[in-house]
Amino acid sequence: MENILVIRNDKLGDFILAWPALSLIKRQYPQANITVLVPGYTKAMAELCPWIDNIIIDDRHNTALSDALHLSALIKAGDFDASISLFSEMRTALALWLARVPIRIGPATKLAQLFLNRRLKQKRSSSSKPEFEYNADLARHYIKLRGDEPLSMQAPPLLQLNADEIAEYRRAYMHEHKIDDDRKLVFIHAGSGGSAINLSLQQFAELASRLNEAGCYHFVLTAGPGELETARQLSALIKHTSHSIYNSTGGLVNFSKFIGICDLFVSGSTGPLHIAGALNVPTAAFYPARQSATPLRWQTLNEENRRIAFSPEKYTGENDMQTIDIESSVHRIIELLDR
Repeated sequence: MENILVIRNDKLGDFILAWPALSLIKRQYPQANITVLVPGYTKAMAELCPWIDNIIIDDRHNTALSDALHLSALIKAGDFDASISLFSEMRTALALWLARVPIRIGPATKLAQLFLNRRLKQKRSSSSKPEFEYNADLARHYIKLRGDEPLSMQAPPLLQLNADEIAEYRRAYMHEHKIDDDRKLVFIHAGSGGSAINLSLQQFAELASRLNEAGCYHFVLTAGPGELETARQLSALIKHTSHSIYNSTGGLVNFSKFIGICDLFVSGSTGPLHIAGALNVPTAAFYPARQSATPLRWQTLNEENRRIAFSPEKYTGENDMQTIDIESSVHRIIELLDR
């Protein structure tokens, strides 16, 4: 039985976009033991993933030497036959080499590749395909090294939750907030989690106001850790629309279940947006014009007809999101909601 370590130890959205690769490996080799290396805050989502058998928490140490030795000890204890670095950095590549993992797969990029022995040229900086495809290419590389033909990609939804439980979540929320049954729930996640470039609160307010004029919607302003004040500020800007605030304090699993009740999830390229995509919830996503952050590169995992994306025509600096035409965005969002 193969013992495989998959590394995606960066942000929540990045980890969600690793699920197609994890699915591919596990479906290709059902008897294999799949372990992931993830940071502590994505552990709950890793536990939800049906293609993961074991989890190693990447608890970084302060100094480079102690960190590498600690991480290599964790990896060595797993006695892995192969590793696949979907996110490659010097510290993890060095730890894999120190742990003497026989097959060390990863992108042929940066100095980290010196410690990998089965590299794949990807040129991710060109953003010529979705991030989940770059991840899946590394999984395919491993499968082909074993002399096998890779299976097709898993169809959405990749994250499947109990439908009855989701329906009860929705019924209870609409009852609690006295929301009429005919209203569609449009979630707006204005926070960034410290990474994604998002619309301004004024742009989100304009979007909600124009949608409110055109249809029968209730807006739910979602907030993750540290984002409640942002949601409150947006609430003040749309005080004349039907809306409520959801402050996620019950962890990522509960937040994922709550996201499952919405008719549309609106956000920048955030972790919650990618959870919505994995659930195959319709999404309207806003991206900057930077090459490293394009709508194609950070495409969500939902079906093509359940996602739309908006981006400035060209990069104009830190304020380029201000050039997005909210009015035309509203028209496309309404079309998606009416499908």
